[in-house]
Amino acid sequence: MILILLPILLVLLAIKAVKVIRSSEKYAYSRYICAVFSIIATFYSLFVFTLGTSYQGTTLYEKLDVEKPKYEDSTDLLALCEYLRDNAKKCAENITFNEMTGSVMPYSRDELNRLLNDACIKAAEKYKFISPLRSNFKDVILSPYMTYTHISGVYSYYTGEANINTSFPDYTLPFTAAHEMSHQRGIAREEEANFVAYLICMESDDNYIRYSAYINLLEYVQSALYKADKSAYKAFSYTLGSDILLEFRAYNAFFDKYRENVVADISQTVNDTYLQSQGQSAGTMSYSFVVGLAIAYLDY
Repeated sequence: MILILLPILLVLLAIKAVKVIRSSEKYAYSRYICAVFSIIATFYSLFVFTLGTSYQGTTLYEKLDVEKPKYEDSTDLLALCEYLRDNAKKCAENITFNEMTGSVMPYSRDELNRLLNDACIKAAEKYKFISPLRSNFKDVILSPYMTYTHISGVYSYYTGEANINTSFPDYTLPFTAAHEMSHQRGIAREEEANFVAYLICMESDDNYIRYSAYINLLEYVQSALYKADKSAYKAFSYTLGSDILLEFRAYNAFFDKYRENVVADISQTVNDTYLQSQGQSAGTMSYSFVVGLAIAYLDY
């Protein structure tokens, strides 16, 4: 609602500014400008001294007590791909698949919230850098339109909300929700929120939540394998199995409608600029750095 009403607010501020400029009251214009900038500065300062500090704090490598890989060769990447594929296949045995839309999440959003919150509490007991907080994610009202931005979820810092685009295929939702819930618990860097999302999902007793984590992380690692060794990537792709291949084909068919558009380009630029301003020099590419954390920490 804030985003929907923001344009109206800006128009009202502009109208007010015109009225102030036209008024004969001495110094009214400067007082108005100072008031607006004071409000902006206050909100910005709140961010900088709270969540903003997490971008500059101890890295997840240090928190997990592992060393950052100096390089990611195709041998490591292939082994990790195989580990994720094998675990995803085991989970897929108990999952229903639709030929058009891929896997089917077997419960409601409310149930997913409960399961993820339970997993977050268990993860917080195991990893002390995760806050033991119970807080539900929220569905974005305008999810179909949000999909044109290519954004699957967003953490609203000032309202404390983890917001999920529910138009995306089912298998993305648990992992995306866990990612935004990681931000909600103070994990700011994108690759770290991705990996903490994986760790949270692994603490769940639910088969579909673990499947979501395996498949979503597999997508990142496969992409890295493709860049490192295209022939190894091609050979690995033939081993995915019918269920996982169906999942990926269904996602590509879904995403074709939204792949190329101006809104996505603008959204990408804004997100990229924001991340770079917070010290993530790779911008939106930083999401994929989760591969390094996976290589360093997982026993594959």
